[in-house]
Amino acid sequence: MLEALGCHVVGSDEMTGIQALERAAPTKPMRPGCPERREHEYVRHGTLSLIATRNVATGQILAPALGPTRTEGDFAAHIAQVLDTDPDAAWLFLADNLNTHQSEALVRLVADRCGLADDLGVKGRSGVLHSQASRAACLGDPAHRIQFLDTPKHTSWLNQIELWFGILVRRVLKRGDFNSLDALRDRIREFIAYFNRTAAPFKWTYKGRPLCC
Repeated sequence: MLEALGCHVVGSDEMTGIQALERAAPTKPMRPGCPERREHEYVRHGTLSLIATRNVATGQILAPALGPTRTEGDFAAHIAQVLDTDPDAAWLFLADNLNTHQSEALVRLVADRCGLADDLGVKGRSGVLHSQASRAACLGDPAHRIQFLDTPKHTSWLNQIELWFGILVRRVLKRGDFNSLDALRDRIREFIAYFNRTAAPFKWTYKGRPLCC
């Protein structure tokens, strides 16, 4: 396993538009002969974006970032915080083909952390920064200590952070009641801290399906 060799294999992505919804009336708890009753009307207090990374070997969520946006700067700042958890290690990031995952800010971050002295060029004009394809090629270079691998289109489930987002939705967000963005942010952070205390790697059970002629 790469983790034993000093290389962290992780999956990174964003979960956008997380709504802070407050029920217009309190939920009435379940009691004998009567199910729980939840108010269908709600007050919307805004949204947050979560940028998170999951370590495949340990199952832990690394350096989660909660804020109003998920720009290329936000993603690069999150990756920098992830790298800071083990600055000298090798890192293999799994991510999708979103343009913010192949941005100028991310290339410059990787170049700086890997000590790449070559001129990166100018975005839209020349060099490594010229296009999204050239930036993706640089980020995916296996010779670099920090490498990004893109999942194929329509295969987001291959990135384990997506599976964890599903856990977050089911356990925290789906039935949540939040009277402010701060309450939503605090609840997500509390859940991540709890999850990390008992984190474990996922066990893949899907064996695939043979192709039929």
